[in-house]
Amino acid sequence: MTTLTDPPRESFRLSMLINDTRYRSMTFQVMAFILLSLSVGYLYSNLAANLQAQGLRIDFSFLGAPAGYDINQRLIEYTSQSTNARAAIVGILNTLLVAFLACVMATVFGVFAGVLRLSKNWLVSKIMAFYVEIFRNIPVLIWILIIYGIMTVSMPGARPFLGENPDREMLFGMFAFTNRGVYSPAPIWGEGSMVVVAVFILSIIGTVAYRRYATNLLYKTGKLLPMGWPSLVIFFVPTIVIFFLMGQPIGLDLPDPLANRFNLKGGIQIGAPLIAIWFALSIYTGAFIAENVRAGIQAVSRGQTEAASALGLRSGRVMSLVVLPQALRVIIPPLISQYLNITKNSSLAILVGYADVTATLGGITLNQTGRAIECVVLMMLFYLTISLLISAVMNVYNKSVALKER
Repeated sequence: MTTLTDPPRESFRLSMLINDTRYRSMTFQVMAFILLSLSVGYLYSNLAANLQAQGLRIDFSFLGAPAGYDINQRLIEYTSQSTNARAAIVGILNTLLVAFLACVMATVFGVFAGVLRLSKNWLVSKIMAFYVEIFRNIPVLIWILIIYGIMTVSMPGARPFLGENPDREMLFGMFAFTNRGVYSPAPIWGEGSMVVVAVFILSIIGTVAYRRYATNLLYKTGKLLPMGWPSLVIFFVPTIVIFFLMGQPIGLDLPDPLANRFNLKGGIQIGAPLIAIWFALSIYTGAFIAENVRAGIQAVSRGQTEAASALGLRSGRVMSLVVLPQALRVIIPPLISQYLNITKNSSLAILVGYADVTATLGGITLNQTGRAIECVVLMMLFYLTISLLISAVMNVYNKSVALKER
């Protein structure tokens, strides 16, 4: 009777690191890592030697020195006597502001243009095609200059809005459109305002939760719940009720035409540079997003639309419940790249005088302190961190809408 036994294992030899497929890939990866580490070490030592030869060293103490310059558009308190670090924070917040606003508006433009480009109406589809081809084939830098030039040339100054009998009336008595920017009301936070804000946030969450519940119920049971009026009720009614129950704790600070002889005071001034970079990035990137949306919708089988229509769903419900959820699997990956492009292209704001992080840390602070290496390294770390965070968040969402296999 014979007994089957495992063959004896071969003893390890150094040649197996190259010849054996079990170890070859790991060997090449270790070698590549060692070469990369040696290259980075050589570059760093070369940089350190050159800096030492010139009597220089990498030092970030300049961040604690007074900045010595003013910033008009800012989200936090800042004066010319604030530190360079605070000036950099102001620039970072300005960059995040314009990137967020542009991402939101570009998504709205792109979704509407992408859907309307597939419209059966010849005129509507051609207008959207014209928008896409015009805006995506002209550099965003030119669009920034065009929009900024239109605002500064065609808009009136602030003086026609001043005085008891102004030459121009503010829109609804609250908004003034000038060549310096747009003046709008600012909120005044009173006691209990945080409660209203918390209820408003919960209303947003409740609206999203209700729509998801209605959608899941439709998918599981075929029962169609109304979407429009319940969403509006959940979104507005609790906030309005709490607002009045708390004694209207949030007021409005309106632009005052009588407070100054030369400029409007009060409210919020949205500067012309911010508007120019915001709208330019939005309409430019929106053209690319429109093509992504169009490609995603066309990737969905026509049979899906026909089947949904056969069940009695209206065209709007077919698009929102059947087509777009499936199209998102195609739309999201390139959409991540567009959001990253918006964030990085926001550095062009320095062209129109918008004080983003490139203008503050990489512009005025760099020129005043002469710390080019430190400033550039900090800017690189900022843009790298923001880009990685956007990619991480969007990748999580992409996984949530990806097709789940059994």
